[in-house]
Order: sequence, then structure tokens, then C-alpha cells
Amino acid sequence: MTNKPENFVKDSAMHVMDGVSSSHDGTKKSKRRKFIKKNRDISIDDLFAKIKTGSRLDLARGITLLESIASHDKETAQALLLKALPYTGKSIRIGITGVPGAGKSTFIESFGLLLSKLDFKVAVLAIDPSSSLTGGSILGDKTRMEELARDPNTFIRPSPTSGTLGGVHRKTRETMLLCEAAGYDIILIETVGVGQSETAVRNMVDFFMLLALTGAGDDLQGMKKGIMELTDLIVVNKADGDNKRPAQRTMREYRQILHVLQPASPGWESSATSVSSLNRTGFERVWEIVLEFKEKMQENNYWETRREEQTSAWFKDMINDRLIESFFNEPGKKEAVSKLEKELIAGNLTVAAAVDKLFE
Repeated sequence: MTNKPENFVKDSAMHVMDGVSSSHDGTKKSKRRKFIKKNRDISIDDLFAKIKTGSRLDLARGITLLESIASHDKETAQALLLKALPYTGKSIRIGITGVPGAGKSTFIESFGLLLSKLDFKVAVLAIDPSSSLTGGSILGDKTRMEELARDPNTFIRPSPTSGTLGGVHRKTRETMLLCEAAGYDIILIETVGVGQSETAVRNMVDFFMLLALTGAGDDLQGMKKGIMELTDLIVVNKADGDNKRPAQRTMREYRQILHVLQPASPGWESSATSVSSLNRTGFERVWEIVLEFKEKMQENNYWETRREEQTSAWFKDMINDRLIESFFNEPGKKEAVSKLEKELIAGNLTVAAAVDKLFE
């Protein structure tokens, strides 16, 4: 695919970027949008050119711009994304979820290293559970995937959600598109666990896999049936040592369960397989299943149809997010909500009546 970056240490996937602020060149001579990084003007044209050459340092810089919540960065970020759009859509997008303790990070590291050896460029976007109070996030995936982070064919980026699913919709999708424009062949999106974010991720990937542990009965109690119906493949992890035989039994149990559920993708029968992240075995089979899935979906024309549905869903999600944001930004709205909440708690209003008053 591409050669190793010349400046590997500086351009490492472990490199953490500082924040970004933006400015616009208001002169009539130049209409190119710019943003400031450490008091240094860098044009969007130049930044995107460097991203296209495979610079992970500049890709991280571009993503930082996309993630900025500063109002003056938004126009600049969208200009960068617009330049990227013609180069997007060629990757395989894979969502990975699992119950806590299923070993998502170790699985992704082993899977990513296999794909790198096959000469694919791999981007890992780990959705972080940002604090809804402080806006901070754990951002621990780079330290858990040290070997993968050092691989020149990979790029790891924690994606803070800012405590909202809207953060998943916009930031993760836009980051994914920029990674595609940078030449990454496979995008792995890791979620924080089984919950609402899984539905959001399912709506932005081509293939969705669920990591499970040995003991289907116990594991299933922690899962909703809806999550099971989203998955194209269940991977039973930690199939090694004394756990190898129980893992094979669990895999067969999952296959029986999936057989009676509605398939997540038309024309595809979801299945189960097992891997050992410790011994790094079984990952070739996982990749074979992904390729079989892609071939099947392209044969029945659903591959592109799903991409179109995802774009449409993203558009509608963004409309909903903007409506909510605009509503609460109206003068006096937050105060009105607070006042009506007190009326509700006091038992003076029904919820429906309170909503009617709010929208009068």
C-alpha cells in the first residue's frame, strides 16, 4: 500500500496533538481557509495535501480540527471535510462491540496486526465515554494497544463523544471519512460496551461484530436481543488453554441462537467463530468471513444501498441534534424548562401540559 513515513517517531500513531484554534484570511486576494496551530498559519489545501501523502501527524491535526467545538472552527473543518469527500467510501468499515471484559482492545490489536501484515492500512477509532459533566474522556486505548500503535500501517484515534450520541454521529463519522481520504483501507470502530452507542455505530459501518466470552447463557443475560440482531458475526474470544473446549461449545450455542434470529443484513446468515487474542489464532477466519460478507452484499447490491441509508440516517440525526441545540439556545428557554420542572415535581402540571406550555 504505502511506505513507512520518513519521520516515524514524530509521525507515530501514539503522537498526541494539541488543541486547534482557527482563523480566516479576510483579504480579497486569498479565499483559502486557514487555521492556526502553534501560531503558525497552515492552509487547508496544504494540510489536506499532507494528509493525502499519508502523514499521520497531519491526519491527527485534521481530526483535532473536526472535533473542535469552537464555533469559529466549524466552517474551516467543513471545508477540510469537503475536500476529503471525493476520496472517501473505498474502505471496509467494521464495528466492534462486546460486554465488559470481552477483550475488545486485545482483539483489535491482534486483528489489526494481521491486516497490517496483509499490507492493509488500518485506522482504529475508539469511541470514548466522555464525561457529561467535565467533557473529559478516558482515552486509554493507545496504551492498551502499544504494539499496534507502533505499526506504521495503523492509526489509532480515541474519539470522545462529549457524553452525547450526537457526538458519535458527527465526530466519529467525519473522522472515519478523513481516514478514508488519507488512504486507510479498513476502519475499525470500537464501542465502549453494549448499550445505545451500538445502534449508532451499526448505522455507520458495513460489518458489525460482537465479542463474547465463554458461557453463552451467562453472557446473553447481559445482552439485549436487539444487540444480537445487529450483529453479522459473534466472535468468542479467549479460546485458549483450558478455555479452548468451552469456547468451542459456546461458539456452537451462539450459532444455534443466531439461526433463529432475524439476520442483521439481507441475504446473510449471521454466524459465530472463535479466536485467541493471546495466541493470535482464528483471526484469519474472521477476515475471511468479512470478505465473504462483502462479496455477498455486493452481489445483492446491498453494499451501496447500506451506505446510502447510512448517509440519509446521518443527515436526519444531525437535523434532530440541531433542532434540540437551537431550541435550548433560544433566550429564556432553559429558565422556562427549569420553572416547569418545579411545577411538575410539585404536582401542579402533567408532563404533556408542561410540554404544551413550553412550546406555546
